[in-house]
Amino acid sequence: MAVGDLWALELLLAAFAGGVFGAAVGALPAFTVTGVLVVVGELYDLGRETLATGAPELVLTGSLAFGPVFGPHVSFGGGAAAVAYAAKQGYVDTDFDYHEAKNVTRGLGTRVDVLLVGGAFGVAGHLLKTVSALAMPWDPVAFGVVASALLHRAVFGYSLLGTRRGFLDMTPFERDEKRFVTDGGETRHAVEPWLPYQYEWAGVSLFGLAFGVLGAYLTYLTASVFLGFGVSVLLLVYVNAGVDQVPVTHHMTLPAGFAVVAAAGGAATPGALAAALPLWQAILLGAGAGLFGALAGEVSQRVLYAHADTHLDPPAASIVVTTLAVSLLAATGVLGDPNVLPDPAWLG
Repeated sequence: MAVGDLWALELLLAAFAGGVFGAAVGALPAFTVTGVLVVVGELYDLGRETLATGAPELVLTGSLAFGPVFGPHVSFGGGAAAVAYAAKQGYVDTDFDYHEAKNVTRGLGTRVDVLLVGGAFGVAGHLLKTVSALAMPWDPVAFGVVASALLHRAVFGYSLLGTRRGFLDMTPFERDEKRFVTDGGETRHAVEPWLPYQYEWAGVSLFGLAFGVLGAYLTYLTASVFLGFGVSVLLLVYVNAGVDQVPVTHHMTLPAGFAVVAAAGGAATPGALAAALPLWQAILLGAGAGLFGALAGEVSQRVLYAHADTHLDPPAASIVVTTLAVSLLAATGVLGDPNVLPDPAWLG
């Protein structure tokens, strides 16, 4: 898709529809659709590839999973903005443990103003991703998710980072320390970790190593940067269904896949990747990239989520950091051949 086409009115309307979709079904349920489309799209694209032709004729992952309707910068970002707006208006009153503006697992019904907010932020996410993809060497989809969240905080009058000092300190949550919030007269946790079962450094690090290896291995077998990411996102179906303590790992599997392909010089087929990189190196690279992604995600949740009132996605923030790091390492020749750097714009 040409760059000029990304500004077309048809795609802006599609992005508006995607934002409404995210608001209607909820940000996290919308993102699980992305996971389904990534897995199906990557397997479909892989089936169409041949050693002679290289890239497939139709790239379903880029056009659907990361496109202007179901891309997380559109549907998830629109849904997150919509629930932030709905909470501000007092429309949402559940037994959710945190601020209702963080409740991204629920749909928001048919309130027209809420759906319009979702649609507007769907368009904003599409535009933010499009502008980012023009020049910056990071994942523009993840950047769109992060920038959209900061934008909805600013637009709806939420603090960008929260007000508490000691951003990395999770001990107030462990002590069940509360704080009184004058807005609405409620009492909430002083610190609200993104995942109460996934924030301790040791466990997060082990997840990063293990799921980094998983992502690297899937990439090594298929030459797909995204298949491990798609599998991780599919796990969010269980998170959304309320299954206890399911890990969130797509910010670990994605940089692992990207690092392996970068180290292999942008190899587009399994044969080319295996010829350029032995499996043991791919596994080690994946473990390192997964660990980096896990730790970047944990820092992101402590700085951008735990002390704030709306959902700013820690995995998306992590993916911005890790894809930038891999891109810079490849561009300087530290990782792979800088002349055949895989495109960090992710088909976008």
